[in-house]
Amino acid sequence: MTTDVDVVVVGAGIVGLATAHALTEARPDLSLLVLEKEPTLAAHQTGRNSGVVHSGIYYRPDSLKTSLVRRGRELLNEFCAEHGIVHEYCGKVIVAVEDSELPRLRDLETRAGENGIEANRIGPAGLHDLEPHATGVEALHVPAAGIVDYVAMVDALAAGLTERGHEVRTSARVDALHEDRGRVRVEVGGSTITASLLVNCGGLQSDRLAAQTGDTPARIMPFRGEYHELKADRRDLVNNLIYPVPDPEFPFLGVHFTRMIDGNVHAGPNAVPAFAREGYAWRNVVPRDAWEIISAPSSWKLAAKYWKTGVGEVKRSVSLKAMTRALQRLVPDVTVDDLEPSPAGVRAQAITPDGTLLDDFAFADTERCVHVVNAPSPAATASLAIGEQIAARLLAKA
Repeated sequence: MTTDVDVVVVGAGIVGLATAHALTEARPDLSLLVLEKEPTLAAHQTGRNSGVVHSGIYYRPDSLKTSLVRRGRELLNEFCAEHGIVHEYCGKVIVAVEDSELPRLRDLETRAGENGIEANRIGPAGLHDLEPHATGVEALHVPAAGIVDYVAMVDALAAGLTERGHEVRTSARVDALHEDRGRVRVEVGGSTITASLLVNCGGLQSDRLAAQTGDTPARIMPFRGEYHELKADRRDLVNNLIYPVPDPEFPFLGVHFTRMIDGNVHAGPNAVPAFAREGYAWRNVVPRDAWEIISAPSSWKLAAKYWKTGVGEVKRSVSLKAMTRALQRLVPDVTVDDLEPSPAGVRAQAITPDGTLLDDFAFADTERCVHVVNAPSPAATASLAIGEQIAARLLAKA
């Protein structure tokens, strides 16, 4: 059986559906099909993140992350208001727990000014007013940070597409892609779909899909983030969002506390290599995925750069006491008994052949395709703006 459409979007996470939304907004006449290999939408990164609406304070002023988060927040606000999706700008504190972290906190304050983001320096008394159980020598209060239900956004995006006559097809794994003679052929479970244009928003599988139509500048290195959450009677330890001062050399924000839109409080995550692209526990090992990590020179180059950081991440993964000690740096009253397991997530982080973790959003183009090469956090916050950008790139090929 062969189906013919104008555009195929691979992946029904928030970036894929936001891209489909942007395409149909720009060109209502297009016929469009979204393919999702899982039986449900938002099964991986979108449905397993902490639901934070990022302010953009961390990113280089000239980066895509900065510009697309700024635009993405505007679009997110409009979309949530239109569809009745609860979101809240509760604010966050970024806490220096010792004097040695103050220079990095000052750098963040400068970066906030460069990016046009309000960030107010506060001392211990000001921190206590906002987060009575947190402790530190100084902090930045960022009012623009917020929380939202990204799965609700995905559901609304998918509903909008189907209402306009487009199909979002689940349990539709892409077996192969072929690009030739001005068309793209997509093999799905014994069927062939042909399209004029294709967008690959395959997340944890995006590099493998991209490699089928040309060279890709990076491969996906999956990092598992393991979360706990505060038990219901201990959620009062955290009012909103409490973050440490991040290591600028490592593209993760460190163990932190996040109040969710449903009232739960997440604690975590760590960041350890996952030996399966969708490996949400140490026991999840896929031989192909594990061998790819172990055998790649870029993995060893990465390990040589960050082995000390990596050891700490593994310790927090295998020891709840070690995780608790990391959390106690921010909120000393937290104990092992206050924590219970919460679902883990896996971050699709692109790594280049020299062992560099790509810090910015990245895309790769062929004649008829746009591949999303790197779209980790804050991609959910920026998703509607990322969709706009991809739509413009793709429609320029039409």
